[in-house]
Amino acid sequence: MKEKQSKMEYIRLSNGVEMPALGYGVFLVSPDETERCVTDALSVGYRLIDTAQAYGNEEGVGRAWRGSCLRREDLFIVTKVWISNAGEEKAARSIDESLSKLQTEYIDLLLIHQAYGDVFGTWRAMEKAYRDGKVRAIGVSNFQAGRFFDFAHFVDVKPMVNQLQCNVMIQQTAIQPYLAETDTRMMAWGPLGGQGVDGIVRSEALAAIGRKYGKTAAQVALRWLTQRGIVAIPKSTHRERMEQNLNIFDFSLSADEMTQIATMNQHDAGTVRFVDPQLVKYLIETYG
Repeated sequence: MKEKQSKMEYIRLSNGVEMPALGYGVFLVSPDETERCVTDALSVGYRLIDTAQAYGNEEGVGRAWRGSCLRREDLFIVTKVWISNAGEEKAARSIDESLSKLQTEYIDLLLIHQAYGDVFGTWRAMEKAYRDGKVRAIGVSNFQAGRFFDFAHFVDVKPMVNQLQCNVMIQQTAIQPYLAETDTRMMAWGPLGGQGVDGIVRSEALAAIGRKYGKTAAQVALRWLTQRGIVAIPKSTHRERMEQNLNIFDFSLSADEMTQIATMNQHDAGTVRFVDPQLVKYLIETYG
């Protein structure tokens, strides 16, 4: 039976733009599957779609939303500039290419995907795209606390979002004060696990809380994030699971439950070590 969807909540960015608190991510969704998956996601009620140049599926996102009956202003499309497009000129060209692939005149949120390469040149191109109306909001992704502070200190337009690995087992508490200084909101990739995190959707502690509200462990995990003011982008290729993930706004966790879930933190800053020289070397040599 189709679930009755609860009403979406929104998070206001520093420039006043409002973005849905829950979206649909297409990381590792094949280009062939993306159009179908995004079409399903839009039909069940998702209005935020998160993609990236590196995913190779922006065109599928574009075809899906164009094939829907939705108005462009009712959607919130996110994409990211990849390392191979770092630098002012390359980034500017890549933004126009993303606009073309997404079949849209503007991107709602544009992020720097990784903190490597000429990120300041990339940011200048993004600031110009923002001023020119090609982009409604700009931010970064996978910028750890020290790197984020350094970057944000030297740019004119402060990042409005930092997309990070974040879930009940990776709570990203240490970076929060630095994000608060620039009124930067957090967006969570991997909100239900993956990338070295397992057990969230099977957690008995979360399931026990969920039984009070008629919700699953996964729904409790997503609600915990959105109640912290964090945008979550779960991914599923199954329509029924898409519906379940979206249906989290008709209940609220108590203060005690929020505190209880906070004790599940295991890694805090994430399982992917973005400061590991070997990872940096691989990404730069492969894509730089």
